Amino acid sequence: MEKFFCPECHRTYSVNTTRWRCDCGSPLDLEFTPEFSTEKILKRRPGLWRYREAIPIQKDGSILSMGEGFTPLEEVEFNGRSALLKIDYLFPTGSYKDRGAAVLISKAKELGIKKVVEDSSGNAGSAIAAYCARAGIECGIYAPRSISSGKLVQIQTYGANLKKIEGSREKTARMTMEAAKKNYYASHCWNPYFLHGTKTFAFEIWEQMGWKSPDTLVLPIGHGTLLLGAYIGFKELKEAKRVKRIPKLVGIQSASCAPLYQAFKKGLREAQSIEKRETLAEGIAIANPVRGRQVLEAIRETGGEILTVTEKEIGIALREMGRRGHFIEPTSAATIAGLKKYLRGTRSKETVVSSLTGTGLKAVEKIEISGKSRNL
Repeated sequence: MEKFFCPECHRTYSVNTTRWRCDCGSPLDLEFTPEFSTEKILKRRPGLWRYREAIPIQKDGSILSMGEGFTPLEEVEFNGRSALLKIDYLFPTGSYKDRGAAVLISKAKELGIKKVVEDSSGNAGSAIAAYCARAGIECGIYAPRSISSGKLVQIQTYGANLKKIEGSREKTARMTMEAAKKNYYASHCWNPYFLHGTKTFAFEIWEQMGWKSPDTLVLPIGHGTLLLGAYIGFKELKEAKRVKRIPKLVGIQSASCAPLYQAFKKGLREAQSIEKRETLAEGIAIANPVRGRQVLEAIRETGGEILTVTEKEIGIALREMGRRGHFIEPTSAATIAGLKKYLRGTRSKETVVSSLTGTGLKAVEKIEISGKSRNL
């Protein structure tokens, strides 16, 4: 039976509720048993919902879709070493966050929710706003005023009530939590339904690789919603005996804001509060990740690691991917910089998958400024 459960104190709760965290203060996980029928999957059109029996939405009539999912898996080469890239900036709103928003807002529709609030550095806010527009659900997005203007315009274009907050990403989150006392909190980091959307990243790779898992995933980590989703997805496939192992998870952080890297290196269970510096990779500039402990546990369980990249390395990767025909946002470039760093020490036969998580059209000003300052 589907239910919320707390990984810290082990309380359980009904999923037919607007609850977004445990009484002990911990984020909740979702207890759900997926099914994987390759026969059914192959009969459906390419897209996120082809894995219908593995996605926790009870009624088909609740499903919201704009054709998202099943993005290309492209082979690339960096200094003689190959990797595969999921081109997730091809989602309807320009980032992988549509995976989580499609499932989370479908659940909100199923619950009869009329209004939601969310805090975001841009991409999650855009995705939640877009799917709320499709569902006819009122949407309030709280975002730091300092984020890329393209993302702010995008959120407003979907009809969301955008609240620009002066101050840090953390202050923005606190103000949203206050609003969540009266409204459904459609949080991409607190609400587990979001992770059960991002887990489709794993299902698509599984299918695109001939029903196998890669050796390694190299992914960005701010709150870690893509990495945790991939972990959940491959864990479900392993438990269903569809794959033999969960890939090694390698997380990438900006050196200017790397609380999870520091915790990993020190052998800590969870990240400690840090003072972050300005970084091009605004999408992963999270000083206090909500599910930091779970991210660290997943990486350690799979024998993975966390790497950091500098602002210079991000700029170089941004320019290099442009020369390859991919206009990506700096957060995606940070991931590529980390991927290149990881590939230097890989085995020749290791299958490595990473992702281009967001389009550069969301951050044109930052990219332009970066190019001028670095003569890119």
